Amino acid sequence: MKRLITAGLAVVLLLSCAACGNREDTAPPSEASAGLFAMDTYLNLTAYGEKAEAALEQAQNRIRELEGLWSVTDEHSEIYAANHSGGAAAAVSRDTADLVRYALDMARQTDGALEPTLYPVLTAWGFTTDSFQIPAREELDRLLEKVDYTRVSLQDAKLTVPDGMQLDLGAVGKGCAADETAAVLRENGVESALLDFGGNILTIGTKPDGSPWRVGVRDPDSEGNLGVLELADQGVSVSGGYEKFFVGEDGERYWHILDPATGAPARSGLVQTAVVSDESKRCDALSTALFVMGLDRAVQYWREHQDFEMILLAEDRTIYMTEGLSDAFSPGTGQEGREIQVIRQE
Repeated sequence: MKRLITAGLAVVLLLSCAACGNREDTAPPSEASAGLFAMDTYLNLTAYGEKAEAALEQAQNRIRELEGLWSVTDEHSEIYAANHSGGAAAAVSRDTADLVRYALDMARQTDGALEPTLYPVLTAWGFTTDSFQIPAREELDRLLEKVDYTRVSLQDAKLTVPDGMQLDLGAVGKGCAADETAAVLRENGVESALLDFGGNILTIGTKPDGSPWRVGVRDPDSEGNLGVLELADQGVSVSGGYEKFFVGEDGERYWHILDPATGAPARSGLVQTAVVSDESKRCDALSTALFVMGLDRAVQYWREHQDFEMILLAEDRTIYMTEGLSDAFSPGTGQEGREIQVIRQE
């Protein structure tokens, strides 16, 4: 019998009382919060300021608008229309074109470690339907013939997905929606906010008292935190094989992060990846891609790009952390003795 285990959020907010610690002579700013289910996850949005409540209302409308464009299962979405066009070009909005362009660019940057046309393979494993199974090698090989981001064409406002292929923007959609939400809040004068998109965290500014936001990166082996990140105007996204998986009749664990080269769960030697960047969409894309790459390729990619920071947890439970996080990351309770290797530029 197969079973699914979905771990709790890989990223958790610590010390959520953001106004605590304000000086006694300064009134705390107005706080507004909103929660909604969108993009197949639960979102928690908290903002501070005079216009925070109205800004969050606008942000929720924006999120629903984007979900309506990008859903792979909604028959009214632009992505669904492109996927079911029989290979004909489909007109898309600027929002969709921008996201598709970004997803294809990240696929190229990562040499296909991020592969936005894997949806049929995910379905074969049951990760899109919750009907889990281990596909035959022959089925995976057949499906992989239709997995190739380079065959997707975007010309101006025309998106072409070859017949039999399916484009899925799930690996970048939540991050992009978080960035769009932050833009809406900033346009309304919000200078302090915490946006939780199902574990993808994006912060605006600092907490109202001027201190950084404290975000816990969960330890996959316990209920505690691997460590705590201090962030301001940054986002973090975490990926791991423990987030969504099932145990097959053979006793093996099969997780939802697939290696596009094999169509099977990525066995890269990493247990967890965390990416910190100014852009949530970059965090979203790279946390998945780096997990697929494994330690050596991930380190090489970081050294070549230098526009994000990362924490990699290896199978032997060694933490590999880029030097830019040295002052922002502290081990969690009980984690003080864990080995940490700082990754530096050569």
